[in-house]
Amino acid sequence: MRATLIVVAVLALAGFIAVAVVLPQMAGSEAREAAQSLISGADGARQQVEAAAKQSGKLAGAGKDIKVPARMDPKHGEFKWIVELNGAIRGWNEKNAIEVSLTPTQQGGAITWNCRGYPITSMPASCGGRS
Repeated sequence: MRATLIVVAVLALAGFIAVAVVLPQMAGSEAREAAQSLISGADGARQQVEAAAKQSGKLAGAGKDIKVPARMDPKHGEFKWIVELNGAIRGWNEKNAIEVSLTPTQQGGAITWNCRGYPITSMPASCGGRS
């Protein structure tokens, strides 16, 4: 009887450790994958903003009429993006509670992008994360 109680206690402790340690790590890994998909999903819009800015010589108005359709991912849920008039791209994924902001700057005709996202624990290093 005592041995059975000890075995049950050990199994309960192992289950608690699995829930407390392993599951959050899996969720963090899933959020990092979703963040990378969210960032790469904006690539088409980035190319359109760059083309419009190069054609006009300025970023002002480069995001006009650029629409990015929402995309449903079976693993990560729905990804959504908005392109602002100045070419900045905002994206989010509600299922993983992540947001990104891709902001263009133009100097001498060259366009560079600054990426920032939240939470930083889910973002790649290229987007302000702690990777």
